Amino acid sequence: MRLDVLLAILGMAAVTYASRAGGYAVLRVVRPPPFVQALLRHLPGCLFMAYVTPPLLAGGAPVWAGAVVVVAVQIAVRNIGAAILGGVGVTWALHAALGLGG
Repeated sequence: MRLDVLLAILGMAAVTYASRAGGYAVLRVVRPPPFVQALLRHLPGCLFMAYVTPPLLAGGAPVWAGAVVVVAVQIAVRNIGAAILGGVGVTWALHAALGLGG
């Protein structure tokens, strides 16, 4: 194993941990104003949409079908793991059936 790669991984892990732990430590001491609290409540949804929207728009029919299955399974069983597996499975099956690869 290369020492420089190991040090880079350990450094990234340390910075990630410090940034997360630092946020918790600061929010335990300082009470953020109401607008910051509202921002923090809505941020996960915004980040999720930022990750999902570009591939969804570029993916075509199989990806859209997978997205519909994710929503339907989530509504039906309220299990995000099952919803994701269902969506990925449908997307993969349609890609294979249509000969699209990937």
